Amino acid sequence: MKPSSLKPLAIVGLIATASLAPAVHAATPGELLAAYTALAGAPASPERGQKLFTTNFGRDFGWSCSSCHGAVPTGVGKDDLTGKPIAPMAPAFNAKRFTDRTRVDYLFGLNCKDVVGRGCTAAEKADVLSWLMTFKP
Repeated sequence: MKPSSLKPLAIVGLIATASLAPAVHAATPGELLAAYTALAGAPASPERGQKLFTTNFGRDFGWSCSSCHGAVPTGVGKDDLTGKPIAPMAPAFNAKRFTDRTRVDYLFGLNCKDVVGRGCTAAEKADVLSWLMTFKP
């Protein structure tokens, strides 16, 4: 068999393996908040979380988290660059939000670098998540 003909088989194998992965990384927003709070070594603050979420850090595009996710993150947001809709951030308004630790860590990393200019600390992640969890339907 030529190496190029192995690629489709390898991809199928990766997809099959990946379909098992979500159970390994499954979490609840409360579990993630507890983990970030433990890493921070201090209680989370919803007030600090709201401030971080709505602060424009003066980066390249002048964004805050709320630029795309909305100042009140209970509705659908919109990606400032692509115009694509973004599902609500508040877990009570989006059952899938904050349920996959790997995805949450990836998106915090990506978005914190774009908005804040660096990775967010565990305390900042806990603060933002604690604020998002204050929203109830």
